[in-house]
Amino acid sequence: MTTISTDQVAAIARLARLAPDEAQLATFARQFGDILGYMEMLNGLDTTGVEPLYSPVQHATALRSDETAPRCTREDVLRNAPEADSEFFIVPRIV
Repeated sequence: MTTISTDQVAAIARLARLAPDEAQLATFARQFGDILGYMEMLNGLDTTGVEPLYSPVQHATALRSDETAPRCTREDVLRNAPEADSEFFIVPRIV
């Protein structure tokens, strides 16, 4: 099993801008070690002939037919604008 020192956990905590106390560092070191031990166990499994998954859940692709739909005309859209010229919205200058 892989062991992680409290110094390594403290370095990771500094990178994450966390400040765990000594008891938390010891707990996190044990938990990190458990996680890495589990990963080592998974690395030992024979996966020959197993197709890689991108997701453990079967996803049904919701396909729809590519059909045109009625669109608003430029005039319809600009009619709702507080201020517009014949082609564009007119907005207050920001800069």
